[in-house]
Amino acid sequence: MEASGVTLAVAGAGIRGATYARRALATAHRGEAAPGGAGGRSPSGSTERGGAAAGGVGGRPPSGRHSATVVAVAEPDPARRERFAAEHRIPPERVFADWRDLAAAGRLADGVIIATQDAEHAEPAIRFADLGYHILLEKPMATNEADAAAIVAAARRNGSTLAVCHVLRYTPYTAVIRELIAAGRIGTPISIQHLEPVGWWHHAHSYVRGNWRREDESGPMLMTKSCHDIDWIIHVMGEVPARVSSFGRLSHFRPENRPAGAADRCLDCKVEPACPYSAKRLYLSCLDDPDLRAWPLSVVTTDHTEAGVRTALREGPYGRCVYAGDNDVVDHQVVNMEFPSGATGAFTMTAFSPYVQRQTRIFGTAGFIEGDGARLTLRDFVTGEEEIFETADHHRSPDGRHDDADDALADAFIAAIATGDPSLLPSDAQESLAAHRVVWAAERARHSGTVVDIAKGTAQ
Repeated sequence: MEASGVTLAVAGAGIRGATYARRALATAHRGEAAPGGAGGRSPSGSTERGGAAAGGVGGRPPSGRHSATVVAVAEPDPARRERFAAEHRIPPERVFADWRDLAAAGRLADGVIIATQDAEHAEPAIRFADLGYHILLEKPMATNEADAAAIVAAARRNGSTLAVCHVLRYTPYTAVIRELIAAGRIGTPISIQHLEPVGWWHHAHSYVRGNWRREDESGPMLMTKSCHDIDWIIHVMGEVPARVSSFGRLSHFRPENRPAGAADRCLDCKVEPACPYSAKRLYLSCLDDPDLRAWPLSVVTTDHTEAGVRTALREGPYGRCVYAGDNDVVDHQVVNMEFPSGATGAFTMTAFSPYVQRQTRIFGTAGFIEGDGARLTLRDFVTGEEEIFETADHHRSPDGRHDDADDALADAFIAAIATGDPSLLPSDAQESLAAHRVVWAAERARHSGTVVDIAKGTAQ
């Protein structure tokens, strides 16, 4: 298929918006081979197979290459707005300080990437859908169920493709798991355990000092961070939970846990050298690593010098003591699920871990799968043999980032617009809404100490 051009606008040119926009410039939607092929023996005697395809959905055949151009941007931060416009060569008349001004200009592009703050997802999504834009919407869809439903209704009535950024659906790792289950390799899935190890410093950065620290400003932790994971569990198990319960709280990052002698800011603190959550240690160490300068340091300051970092820690929110802030989101939570089939699921989110890939175990009637985000091990109950599937380069992304999935999502969104085929996306608006509703049900269960029947919307 010959190259075809798709035009995009961006509302919110922070890290997430910029990530998808950069990929859009050179994106190509390519299906790759499904997992399998010739397998060799590993030294341990297990069968080891090469990884499955990146990009595309579960081995979908190639659909061609589709180019994209970013033609408009709305971003309130002047420096960020100027950098973004220069990078994408956007003319001044299409550079806006507010998404409302972008919307007031009419439909300037085929699609829009909405990466505003969480509380500002619903209004722009509905407005841009009514203008006829196709929408790539950063998760969560909205901060409440009514707004999320209104977004879906707006997309439906306008014929807009709506892709929510549940990027875990787009990894080769996920494609392999789904293919193994579909092929009957573990029989019928009966139970799943899934762990999201947020990482001690990542939690301190984003959920104690950062933009997602308060429910009233963004939403509960289960929504702002882990709706990815609830959606992924649904995707893998092939059904939406019928009932949920949940437990969790803010246990550690509280004033009563503040060490004796701790100061309000890490730069002034005599106990800082022994603190796991030292902002001084974390952010100054980012200066020597290009990846860490891009994130998380660029969230803290654009002045990537020692003096610049120290100034930001002295004056901004990221230098505050983790025990002396205004955060209120949980730092650990579990969600228990019962599916209509009778299968069960258990999800754990914790701040108190390394910053590494998610870890999963799937228990079936004829086999067992265990994975770490890159490598999958399958144990066959009949033969007793193990097979290992490498789905990613362990040395490339050992931590919890999802760079490749971000790229695959952008590719799929652009391809869906270019071809007019929304099936190139592995989920639709209704599926995304269903996953969000599970999260809200789990939060109701956590606060009420009950089991919530999702279909009925009642507590038991």
